[in-house]
Amino acid sequence: MLKIGITGQAGFVGTHLYNTVGLHPEEFERIDFQRSFFEDENKLNEFVSQCDVIVHLAAMNRHNEPQVIYDTNIGLVQKLISALNKTNSKAHVLFSSSTQEEKDNLYGKSKKEGRELMVDWAKKSGGKFTGMIIPNVFGPFGQPNYNSVVATFCHKLYHNEIPKIEVDSEVKLIYVGELVGEIINEIKCAESKEEVLVPHTSVSKVSAMLSLLENYKTQYQDKGEIPAINNTFELNLFNTFRCYMDIANHFPVKFTQHTDPRGSFVEVIRLGVGGQVSFSTTVPGITRGNHYHTRKIERFAVIKGKALIQLRRIGTKEVLDFYLDGNEPAYVDMPIWYTHNIKNIGDDILYTNFWINEFYDPNDADTYFEEV
Repeated sequence: MLKIGITGQAGFVGTHLYNTVGLHPEEFERIDFQRSFFEDENKLNEFVSQCDVIVHLAAMNRHNEPQVIYDTNIGLVQKLISALNKTNSKAHVLFSSSTQEEKDNLYGKSKKEGRELMVDWAKKSGGKFTGMIIPNVFGPFGQPNYNSVVATFCHKLYHNEIPKIEVDSEVKLIYVGELVGEIINEIKCAESKEEVLVPHTSVSKVSAMLSLLENYKTQYQDKGEIPAINNTFELNLFNTFRCYMDIANHFPVKFTQHTDPRGSFVEVIRLGVGGQVSFSTTVPGITRGNHYHTRKIERFAVIKGKALIQLRRIGTKEVLDFYLDGNEPAYVDMPIWYTHNIKNIGDDILYTNFWINEFYDPNDADTYFEEV
């Protein structure tokens, strides 16, 4: 079993990598890293000494003073190399660099020179090193105005602000989940490679991305409709947008009931995409779920009875409680990377409709069990 440590564990890519590695306990053990370790030589040495693999993601991307970015990033590399030397580590070090290496800016210069410092360490110490040159990364939970233009657009649109396009260029992109897959493949490969060009998985003009996101806001956020999703890039972009919404205050969303002497009619979902619709009854006191998905879109619609739906983002402790009553039918959608459940808290049978955007495949279920 490989012991894996991730500098920058709490950052955008680091969080996704840490959580994904945790899905494979039979292969990997996670060694916890804290940002403060870089300020405590003994703690950093202890961390390094435990690791078979170190993925160095810790870095500064933006600052008002470019020189601060350069000094910070080079300083982090130098501290890591010092700890590797002091502990006589033979860990496989994977280094996150950027396609900005060849651009005339101090961030790109810090990544290129940092990678070269690590190459020199590996040659002198006999250690393993893989330098990964990564295109623009987007995905859930990135910081607006810091990690990506997608994060900035999502944040602004949800808050009814108007995003501005500075330069409407074509951008080469990789979804954070796809990048994590590339990193894990390099870990398993276990070979030294001074320079690995991580391939982008999509290309989009900035204006085209913004147009898609504006459509998601109008259709999904404002109307509750699932938009048409034509390819994997659009699925990843839509799931990213959903994670920038204020989930605690957006859900549950009440349905519009149409009532006449015959009874009532409720439209549960409008779809621009297919998927699978299910129906369940749950007896009082029973809880269903306690699992999460990394790519699926899912809606729980309570049409009769009383339910408590709970959500918790993986890696956090805050639990969101949503109380639904069939007397006022409502729904809650499940963001990716949020474990969720539904419990019958009433005295009668609970009736629930479930919709998910893809058919269930037991060989690729994208369902991971964890108590809320």
